[in-house]
Amino acid sequence: MKPTEKTSALDLKLSDFLCFAVYSSNLAFGKAYKPMLERLGLTYTQYITLVALWEEDNQTVGSLGEKLFLESNTLTPILKKLEAMGYVLRQRDPEDERQVRISLTKEGRKLREGLSEDGFPQTGLDADDFVQLQQAIVKLRGNLIRTTKDRE
Repeated sequence: MKPTEKTSALDLKLSDFLCFAVYSSNLAFGKAYKPMLERLGLTYTQYITLVALWEEDNQTVGSLGEKLFLESNTLTPILKKLEAMGYVLRQRDPEDERQVRISLTKEGRKLREGLSEDGFPQTGLDADDFVQLQQAIVKLRGNLIRTTKDRE
């Protein structure tokens, strides 16, 4: 069903819901990433936390949470586990004791070197379609965040 068609909620099928298409795609990504994540001994959320730190090391919990779209009460247990695994250090910021900074350890940086291209899920999309879809999903996310904030 096209989004421009007028329809009642009673006419919608599960396959008509964009939210379900995104949700079920997320589940498919989880299954596709599973072999690599199991090899690394990480959950997906731990993995994306490390990716964000590989991109920019020594971040505050707040800035890391913003990038990952996670609240600090969700992110803190993930960081504690990564610290226990020896991949990150959590330290109070000497300039602002209220802030906790997260930095990679040598082992955390080394973990990135163990990744190979064949460990990443193949989407079956060509480069142009991949970029267009990724940009459309980011736009969708932004629209949903704005809409939600407007209601608050």
